[in-house]
Amino acid sequence: MIRLALTAAATAAAALLTAALAQQAPAAGPRSHLAPLAYVALGDSYSAGSFVRPWSTDGCGRSEHDYPHQAARRLKLALTDVTCSAAEVRAGLLEAQSELKGPPSVPPPGGWAAKPAQVGAVSASTDLVTVGAGGNSVGFAEIVETCVKRGLASFGTGTPCTDHYTRGEGASRLDARFTTLEADFTGLLKEIRRRAPHAKVAVVGYPAVVDEAAGCGWGSWNQLGTVAKGDMPWLDTLERRVNGLLRDQAARGGAMYVDTYASSTGHGVCAAAGERWMYGIKDTLTGSGDQSDPPSELCRSLPAGGEACTVLHPNLRGTTHQADRVTEALTALGATKR
Repeated sequence: MIRLALTAAATAAAALLTAALAQQAPAAGPRSHLAPLAYVALGDSYSAGSFVRPWSTDGCGRSEHDYPHQAARRLKLALTDVTCSAAEVRAGLLEAQSELKGPPSVPPPGGWAAKPAQVGAVSASTDLVTVGAGGNSVGFAEIVETCVKRGLASFGTGTPCTDHYTRGEGASRLDARFTTLEADFTGLLKEIRRRAPHAKVAVVGYPAVVDEAAGCGWGSWNQLGTVAKGDMPWLDTLERRVNGLLRDQAARGGAMYVDTYASSTGHGVCAAAGERWMYGIKDTLTGSGDQSDPPSELCRSLPAGGEACTVLHPNLRGTTHQADRVTEALTALGATKR
């Protein structure tokens, strides 16, 4: 009896001790608050940081110093970066992308494998999404090429490119591209919401490229090559038109708009070398390491001006500036260091 009584007393004491410890210990529960937020970056070459070393060699030219990587490192986010050069909102983000431009600018034998639709990386577990695209959908690279050719033919005089795109068939085709971009971007934001209803989304606009032409010289390939000086204001207007569409789409789609244009004015391709955050058409590479881009035949045909045909993309200063704005935006959306 004594032994039974002692056993019962010990059991009761142990039960009381266990209950007391349970009250003092934090309740067991999910540990998700300790995990980094899942961040998915979608976009084109301006989001991929193309031509800033080091970059991926899969045809997308995705830089380790693009704004998704920089922002993710600063905020300790779990990054999935599927940005890719030459991506359009439709052919690239919403659907598979078969046309790849690098760098590397010279594709391997047989070309690069097509990339799946970027939006496929977004899922119910995604916390944050950035989207930076639209320029390829309106044909910005093709437009610059046209301006280069028409400026050469006019020996840099007049406004040959502006005239082409603001009159007749050139204007109607450009308007049609903007109409398509608007519809595609609306569809993209809806698809992101469908896949990740609880994610916070930021639409990233383009930084200033040709915000003022005072420092540009005709024929300088570190800048705009043979684009006529009279056409440079229109190129700026074109970029601001794209950014305006992206801003409107963000507002309609319940996303945050990230303005990288206002804070980069004065640092476009026409700025002094030490102040430029933008590569010219042909320029000297920036970034870490010694990665190079063997020039294509077309690039080799251009006069000396730099080691690679960088074709108006942000340099390392530029991608870091983009990362500053995106980091601020993601912080406002709830991302903090964990």
